[in-house]
Amino acid sequence: MASYLWVLSLALLFMVSGVRGTSPRQPIAVPFGRNYVPTWAFDHIKYYNGGSEIQLFLDKYTGTGFQSKGSYLFGHFSMDMKLVPGDSAGTVTAFYLSSQNSEHDEIDFEFLGNRSGQPYILQTNVFTGGKGDREQRVYLWFDPTTAFHRYSVLWSDYLILFLVDDTPIRVFKNCKDLGVKFPFNQPMKLYSSLWNADDWATRGGLEKTDWSKAPFVAAYKGFHIDGCEASVEAKFCATKGRRWWDQKEFQDLDAYQYRRLAWVRQKYTIYNYCTDRVRYPNVPPECKRDRDI
Repeated sequence: MASYLWVLSLALLFMVSGVRGTSPRQPIAVPFGRNYVPTWAFDHIKYYNGGSEIQLFLDKYTGTGFQSKGSYLFGHFSMDMKLVPGDSAGTVTAFYLSSQNSEHDEIDFEFLGNRSGQPYILQTNVFTGGKGDREQRVYLWFDPTTAFHRYSVLWSDYLILFLVDDTPIRVFKNCKDLGVKFPFNQPMKLYSSLWNADDWATRGGLEKTDWSKAPFVAAYKGFHIDGCEASVEAKFCATKGRRWWDQKEFQDLDAYQYRRLAWVRQKYTIYNYCTDRVRYPNVPPECKRDRDI
């Protein structure tokens, strides 16, 4: 009896303490050419270590970019990135998923350049049916220019989870029951690019790109894709319900992950559309379920 009570007490302790549950599976690093191809300005992409690492270059003539070979309906997508160092004002480094029609779906990481000494801003956004305007902006709690850090998206029929080095920075749950569209039937490709956006990227366009600092360089490795590959015309994933991200332990964040998300919200979030009463006098219906208010 004493042994039973001890085991029961231990189980209750673990439940109360919010022991970390199941995080997304760890990415598997592969060479660039396994999953991706260049899309423009091929001479502004440099390859190292047999393609296991690449660098994108931006100068006053052009930036550059690449995209995935396949299109995907749900999955886990990850990239290790080292952002443009020094004075990167006016530049944007983007890593995102997007479908291919006028009412497109899109899941965005955008890294907004800065003047030397100022923190990078990471902007995320989710487009559904061609509608975005769901921006959130955070400062990062490290210098993203001195070492590689991992930026990941877990996209399932239950949620879209944005992670930085396994720390959740945003969750966008499926709220179709609340009348909110959710990406579920448009296959998306992955894209990344380094480009000049000094009309808006830094302090709303007040800070312009200093071309004397060019070329601007962003580095990538990892190139992980674990997705349900589908043709552009497909409307469903043939293995839906059988993939690891469909299982119960991945359908929501656990207590530890919610604490980490709250930490990001409290210490590093500088803009959240959910709390912008000028743009949204009425709180968007998904915000409460996403724990953004």
